Amino acid sequence: MTSYLLLQIVFVPIIAAVLINLFRSGKGRHAGWITIGALIYTSILLCMTGIKISGGRPVFELYAVGPDVGLNLLADGLSLPIALIINIICVALAFYSLHYVDHRIKLIYPDADEKTYAMYYKRFFFLYLFFPTGFMGVAFSTNLISMYVFLELLTIIPLYFIMAQFGYSDYITRYKVALMCLFWGVAGATLFLIGILIGFNEIGSFEIGEFSRLSGKPVTFWVILLILTGLCTKLAIVPLHVWMPWVHAEHPTCIAGLLAVYANIAAYVAVRVLIYPLHNDMLIFSVPIMIMAVVTMIYGAFLTLAQTDAKRFCACSTISQISYSVFGIGAMTVMGVKGGIFYFISHIIGKAILFSTAGILVYSTETRDMREMGGLWSKMPLTAILWMAAALILSALPPTSGFVGKWLFFTGAFQAAKSHPAGVMLVIIVIVAVLSTLLTLVYTFLTGFKIFFGPLKMDSDHIKDPPLTMSLPILLLAILAIVLGIYPEPVLHLLSFVVTGN
Repeated sequence: MTSYLLLQIVFVPIIAAVLINLFRSGKGRHAGWITIGALIYTSILLCMTGIKISGGRPVFELYAVGPDVGLNLLADGLSLPIALIINIICVALAFYSLHYVDHRIKLIYPDADEKTYAMYYKRFFFLYLFFPTGFMGVAFSTNLISMYVFLELLTIIPLYFIMAQFGYSDYITRYKVALMCLFWGVAGATLFLIGILIGFNEIGSFEIGEFSRLSGKPVTFWVILLILTGLCTKLAIVPLHVWMPWVHAEHPTCIAGLLAVYANIAAYVAVRVLIYPLHNDMLIFSVPIMIMAVVTMIYGAFLTLAQTDAKRFCACSTISQISYSVFGIGAMTVMGVKGGIFYFISHIIGKAILFSTAGILVYSTETRDMREMGGLWSKMPLTAILWMAAALILSALPPTSGFVGKWLFFTGAFQAAKSHPAGVMLVIIVIVAVLSTLLTLVYTFLTGFKIFFGPLKMDSDHIKDPPLTMSLPILLLAILAIVLGIYPEPVLHLLSFVVTGN
């Protein structure tokens, strides 16, 4: 069990997916539990890896593929906490999917017989397992070609096919939006690939550890610009955000939470590939990144306030929320980067809760129009608690993890302003970013009050809290966010090994 730890963490989900695919249709209903078992196993391996690196010594595994390409895997203070939290979210959403996917299949394919139903059920979890493999591969890869392959794996296989077959709209619209997701994902990954190929042409290596040799070279500006543009496409930074509301809103809710992880993980890639090895060359991009992040924060918040569709509401809020992590890492100070990464962790937890809660509302009320909802507290008290927990996390109120992340990266941003030649302008930018957090407070809590309080607008006996397999894992994610808010030290301790070098 302890041999090839990282290799197991990356590929056990794919092995489980192959096993699911080999099942006869009659055994399709076991697919969800096999998925959960595989992800619990990899979560245990991640905890064991965390214990190994807690003293500051990373775990490195080298698997040669070719002369310049290798599946080289590194678990350190940066990649490990991100991978562990992502895997925990994958476990929670797999539990959530057990009942939710059953509901979606019956809704989309009402005439399906037992064999057809089992086929779709099996197919969903087969595709689902590509997500943790892709996420773990991106987190642990030290070879840029491997990282690119895992980024593409996330785009081409599960995102397209799950949306096309299990999405919310009619058949034609589902495929159109799936193609939009595919095109934007491939476009961002292609820019990333072009950037790393230019870098390889200069230094003769795809290893991230060798990327520092580009520092100071004339071509480095263009390498950074291409990679950064590709990542901003995935991060939905304005004006590269147009795909996010459509794609996020179309996915089944249990996948929409993972799509938030997919978009956010580009922030980790920016830190790993650009900020650490090429810090001095990246400084010229610092202020533009922070300005674009602030514009996206505000634009995304107002876009969210305009929504009446529960899923599009969550989708548009993702545009705004991702940009806070981008703002933090854009400051390029130790505190800013730590805060940006910590907020990335907090945001994906909060967004998994918010999307899952929106899915519960749609599942129970049979409508996505929030104007038709009201007074649901009496019918769905646990769901109301989950919504308010997500609102607390995303609004960065204590004692949640969101508060810790924003405190750290705003502190780092003020530190950057203090030493920057255009310090006054940068201070104004930071103040505007701080004030923009009030918009998150408004749209999360105001919408929650409209949905759950006031007079009951729906007179239906079937509206109630969902089965515990859906709600309990999401509640545990909320508890995790509170624990990280009260006691963030383990994660910050691991991050310090990489960010500060001690």
